[in-house]
Amino acid sequence: MIRHASTASIWGFALALALALAGTPAESAEPPAEPAVSYADLADLADRAPVVLRAQVRKVAAVEPERAPGLRPGWARIYVEAQTQALLAGPAQTGSALRYLADVPLDAKGKAPRLTRRSVLLFARPVVERPGELQLVAPDAQLAWGPATEQRVRAILGELLAADAAPRVHKVREAIHVPGTLAGEGETQLFLETAGDQPATISVVHKPGEAARWSASFSEVLDTAGTPPPRETLAWYRLACFLPDGLDAGVNVSATAEDRAQAEADYAMVRAELGECPRARG
Repeated sequence: MIRHASTASIWGFALALALALAGTPAESAEPPAEPAVSYADLADLADRAPVVLRAQVRKVAAVEPERAPGLRPGWARIYVEAQTQALLAGPAQTGSALRYLADVPLDAKGKAPRLTRRSVLLFARPVVERPGELQLVAPDAQLAWGPATEQRVRAILGELLAADAAPRVHKVREAIHVPGTLAGEGETQLFLETAGDQPATISVVHKPGEAARWSASFSEVLDTAGTPPPRETLAWYRLACFLPDGLDAGVNVSATAEDRAQAEADYAMVRAELGECPRARG
């Protein structure tokens, strides 16, 4: 059966529990509502998941806390058997009968959410040579299904799978400000380090008598006439959620102290306009 990286020791137990199921964990009387997750929460999960699907839970069994290493206080670990309802992303041979482990939050009475016959969204990877077994990309990568949540996930998957998808951003590799010939004229370029060394650049353009404007480019062609990426898009997520608060030492290679100060100020402006990257998941 599937396992989280830190829960290998519980799988023999989970199998025995599934074969000799004495009951299900105490469940809340209320079904789980659509999760209050942010765009970044969903993008975090979708970006790591080779398989994303909607499934209906058929059986649930609690894993004893002492057999659930790394379990957060106020949470329960469960063994789940489910049936695929819709494959949102991943190989068609994922299968219909599924088995996996998941962590779920307990309510104020210490009860797990009522999941049997409920639909859930799963972000997972298949277990090699174990058909039907899934490993969630995070212990809490099972979300209560709702039409609005699924719509948001489908939109994110569409962005991730697009040919021109913005790559994962690691850090700012180099920053340089070059002044123009006129007072108040100049341009700052921020070259980003990305997964696979794919191109990614932020440009800040200064023109006399105008407010500075910036844009991001994820191709070999720099688009200094572009606009900042809208919030809750993949390009915004790559920048807002992963760029550092300030430039690292040695990154700013502008020629003079004044130019270096301008590059720092331009980077601060970009970070401020990108805004925070809110996440609701722990």
